[in-house]
Amino acid sequence: MKQFLIIGAGRFGGSIATTLYNMGNDVLIIDDSEEAINQISGSVTHAIQGNAADERLISTIGANNFDVCVIAMGSDIQSSILVAIMLKEAGARYIVAKAQNELHAKVLYKVGVDKIVFPERDMGAKIAQSLVSSNIMDYIELSPEYSIVEITAIKEWIGKNLLELNMRAKYGINIMAIKKGTSINISPTALTVIEEGDVLIVIGHNSDLKKLERKV
Repeated sequence: MKQFLIIGAGRFGGSIATTLYNMGNDVLIIDDSEEAINQISGSVTHAIQGNAADERLISTIGANNFDVCVIAMGSDIQSSILVAIMLKEAGARYIVAKAQNELHAKVLYKVGVDKIVFPERDMGAKIAQSLVSSNIMDYIELSPEYSIVEITAIKEWIGKNLLELNMRAKYGINIMAIKKGTSINISPTALTVIEEGDVLIVIGHNSDLKKLERKV
């Protein structure tokens, strides 16, 4: 079991947090929105309402105790950078941060962030790549052990629901969301049917993802 700190309970951070928790990991999530914390509190190990840019809060939670810290904050670039600095000074082992643009990413790298992701900006590019490349579209590495992968649905999955496919038992992965054309389903159920052209956003251990890559 790994320990993850997620800062920001929006769509990106919340999805990562709940999926990691469902995989049996210890997840602490922080957000300054009481509503967001109330919504996610039952789906993670611990949920704290507070300003992550408060140095006292960062020092209290012990950032150095987590295997991975994910900065998934929204559009507040200044706070994102400040949190990255504080996490680094607190001894965080591995930091993943969401960036709004290239300049934001450069600053985050400068202050010691290990991995930068552009979830919104990259979406269109990843869809385009799927039209000319293999079923594996792209990786977002969360840590040396875990990654998020986008996979174009293969023929044998089409027409079956998630219960029938039983991805976790067969491949050791969890489905975070399903993109159908221009829409995205961020909370697929067991009865959600995979259709031709669907893109599955999955999370899993890198060894399991490599096995899946060889299959697709």
